[in-house]
Amino acid sequence: MLSHKVDLEKLEEPEKVVGPAYTSRYCTLPVPKYELSETGMRPDCAYQLVHDEMNLDGNPSLNLASFVTTWMEPQATQLIVENIHKNFADQFEYPQTEVIHRRCVNMLARLFNAPDPVTFAGTATGGSSEAVMLGLLAHKWKWKKRREAEGAVCDKPNLIFGADAHICWDKFAKYFDVEPRVIPLEEDRFTITREAVTDLIDENTICVGVILGTTFTGEIDPIEEINDLLVEVKNTHGWDIPIHVDAAIGGFILPFTQPELRWDFRLSQVKSINVSAHKYGLVYPGLGWLIFRDTTDLPADLVFYVNYLGDEMASYTLNFSRGSGMLLAQYYNLLRLGWKGYAMAAGAVLENAQYLTKRLLDTEYFDILNAGEILPVVTFQLKEPVDFSVYDLAAKLRERGWIVPAYTLPPNADAIPIMRVVVRQTFSRDMADLFVDDIKKAYAALLAPKTKTIVKQRSPREAHSVS
Repeated sequence: MLSHKVDLEKLEEPEKVVGPAYTSRYCTLPVPKYELSETGMRPDCAYQLVHDEMNLDGNPSLNLASFVTTWMEPQATQLIVENIHKNFADQFEYPQTEVIHRRCVNMLARLFNAPDPVTFAGTATGGSSEAVMLGLLAHKWKWKKRREAEGAVCDKPNLIFGADAHICWDKFAKYFDVEPRVIPLEEDRFTITREAVTDLIDENTICVGVILGTTFTGEIDPIEEINDLLVEVKNTHGWDIPIHVDAAIGGFILPFTQPELRWDFRLSQVKSINVSAHKYGLVYPGLGWLIFRDTTDLPADLVFYVNYLGDEMASYTLNFSRGSGMLLAQYYNLLRLGWKGYAMAAGAVLENAQYLTKRLLDTEYFDILNAGEILPVVTFQLKEPVDFSVYDLAAKLRERGWIVPAYTLPPNADAIPIMRVVVRQTFSRDMADLFVDDIKKAYAALLAPKTKTIVKQRSPREAHSVS
C-alpha cells in the first residue's frame, strides 16, 4: 500500500518577518483561485485578501432587490457567533437547542391560528425553498397513499400554482416528478384566480399552491376564495385537496397588520404554511419554517429516525446538518419583540413603502403597479414615451450604489417591464428621499443629449484653487 509522507519542513511558513498584511509577499503574488497553494499564508493576509475582494460586492443596505434581512441587533449577532459551531442535527449533544426549536414551532403555529386541540407539527428549514418542497412532498405522499387505498392509479400527480410563484415550485415539480399546472398571469392580472384553478383541478391534484406575497409584484393570491372552491370540490367529488400557503414574504407581516385577514389555518383546506425567518422574521439568512396544520398532514413514513448521534431523533429535512445560530436568533427576536414589536416593525416598513410610493408618483415618471399598501413591496413602470428603459435606469442607479431589479413579468404579462423596491427595516424615510433624489438625477442624465464633453485645461494655479 502506497502512502504519501508530508515533509513538514517544506510546508513550514517561510515568511518570518512580522509586519502589516499589506507588506506581506502574499500581496504581491497571485491569489490561489483554482487549486490549493503549497504552503498557505498568514491568517491576517488570508483575511485581508478575502475582505478586500468583498468590497466589490454591492452594499447590502442599498440592495433594494432583496427581501433578506441585512441587519440585526448586536445581541442577536453575539448569540449567532456563540452558537455558530453547533450542528442543529446533533439534538442529543445540544438538547436545549431542540427545546428552543420546538418553542419556535409552537409560537408560529399559534401565530398562524392552528386549531385547538394542539395537533400541529413543524420544523425549521434552510429557507422557504426547502420548506415548500417538504410541504409539497408530504401532500404528494398523502395523495399517493389515499389513491392506493382506493385501488386507483397514482402515477400522474399534478400540482396547481401560478406563474407568480417562486422558482422553488417549478423545482419541486421537476425534482419530484409532478406535473406542474401553472396558471399564467395576464397584463391586467398578476395573481391566480378561483376560476383558473377550477379549470385545472382533478382527482390527481396533490395540492393547490397560493402565494402570500409574490416576488414579482408583492401581491396576494385570493386564498379564501380558493379555499371555498376546494371545500365545494370536496363536498361534490370527494377530492380532499389541500392548500399550501407560501407565506415566505407575508407570514411575518399580515398576522400583525391585518389579523382579521383569513389566509391561514382558519381556512379548513390550508394544511401547511411556510414562512421565511430571514425575510420579515428579521433573521439573517438562512432560516425558514414549515408548519403543518395537523400531524396527520405529515405522513409518518416520511419521517426518518436516526440513532447514531447518541439517541434516536426524528428527521424530516432535505438537508441534514445546519448551524444553530439563526434558529437561536429567531428565538431571540420572538422574545425581544413579541407581538407589539413585530407589529411596530411591520407597520414601519409599510409606512415607508407608502411614503416611497408617494414620492415616486410626485416625480410623474412612473405608473405604480403595487403601492405597498398590504405588503412593503413597491413595483412601478416607466410612463410612455421615454427614450430609455427600466434596465437603463437600473444601471444608472447602480452607479450610485443602489441595486434595483428591473425585469419583465412571467407569461402572459411578459410584455410589461417593471422595477421593484423591497422596503426592509433598514430603508428609512431618509433613505427613501435619497433614493428618489438619485432617481431624478439618473432620469435627467438618461434624457440628456449624448454630446461630447470638452474639458478646459486649467493652469496649475487654477487647478489648485478648485475645491
